[in-house]
Amino acid sequence: MRDSTYAPIIRDGLWSNNPALVQVLGLCPTLAVSSSVVNGLGLGLATLLVLVTTNVTISLISNVVRPEVRIPVYVLVIASAVTVIDLTMKAYFTELHAVLGIFIPLIVVNCNVLGRAEAFASRNPVLPSLVDGLAVGLGFTLVLVALGGMRELAGQGTLLSQAEVMLGEWAGWMTVTVFHDYPGFLAALLPPGAFIGLGLLIALKNAIDRRQLARATVAQRALASSPAT
Repeated sequence: MRDSTYAPIIRDGLWSNNPALVQVLGLCPTLAVSSSVVNGLGLGLATLLVLVTTNVTISLISNVVRPEVRIPVYVLVIASAVTVIDLTMKAYFTELHAVLGIFIPLIVVNCNVLGRAEAFASRNPVLPSLVDGLAVGLGFTLVLVALGGMRELAGQGTLLSQAEVMLGEWAGWMTVTVFHDYPGFLAALLPPGAFIGLGLLIALKNAIDRRQLARATVAQRALASSPAT
């Protein structure tokens, strides 16, 4: 596969078929842990690592796995990757692991992971599968970070609060207080705020897509109506 063919894979994972904004998959962790930028980034990176690991592994073994048992084998591969990442986070990112809690092990049942394994990794070589895992994982992470930023800003007037939970004590300076003496908006940090925030992100994406489509249509009409040279 030539390098130029990776562009559609990247565009698909980041934008055109974004797992959170288009497929609307993995809503449970998206809505539950996206109360801050740090929480969203932590779960997003964990999911990205699982996607990359499982996509590459399943691409390598797809030719030797019988079709009748492929789903159990894929689930076993995913569960193994999630267990390794879960234990690693528990050892080196203890506070973040405690905050994310059960949502790290629940990556096993995230439809994004098994869906990419079945729809892409099992049918493509290793490098395209790696790129697909990176693109889908990054697209999911960006939505979690954006949603977490919206909710954190509206809920407590800050960004990157408790960055030290992920990066260590030295990262305490990274917290940005945008609104000083802000009383906070509790609803933004609760489940209703998550639904509203995700709805706004989906609406924004749809508006951008419609605007790009309108521009492309106008350009095509102008090109069709221009006199031939």
